[in-house]
Amino acid sequence: MFNIVLVEPMIPQNTGTIGRLCVNLGATLHLVKPLGFDISQKAVRRAGLDYWHKLDLVVWESFEDFLEAHPIDNRSHLATTKTDTLYFDAAFCKGDYILFGSESKGLDEKVLQNHPDRCLTIPMGGKGRSLNLSVSVGIVAYEALRQNYEGFQKITIEMKDKI
Repeated sequence: MFNIVLVEPMIPQNTGTIGRLCVNLGATLHLVKPLGFDISQKAVRRAGLDYWHKLDLVVWESFEDFLEAHPIDNRSHLATTKTDTLYFDAAFCKGDYILFGSESKGLDEKVLQNHPDRCLTIPMGGKGRSLNLSVSVGIVAYEALRQNYEGFQKITIEMKDKI
């Protein structure tokens, strides 16, 4: 369905929750090192519950390695608080890459500056500066699904039949 990319995630519970979301969405989860935890860590597995073994997971040694294989193009969406372009104004297609930065620093500023047309944000009130990473992934990923829902139920039924 989609590719969710976490660049240098730091909190294992967020990654576990996002992994569970990816399984239910039929999305591939890409983790870009360095990670702030060990993937086998109990907190990741606990948050992912019994879904972790069903996850389509790809681990990259560096952001440079990821970008070499998947350069930022019109199939890439960069989630950031540093733009005015709202996520629900973005056009998502099946197979797109939706990138999220680490919980503490977000995506690399140079990458955002080099691709302002690929940046998107979630609107927030003036009292907070950001949302939890797993909440943000859920919001954007399910907007992408909403835009591409046709055929999703058939895919999910077929997936359940294989389990």
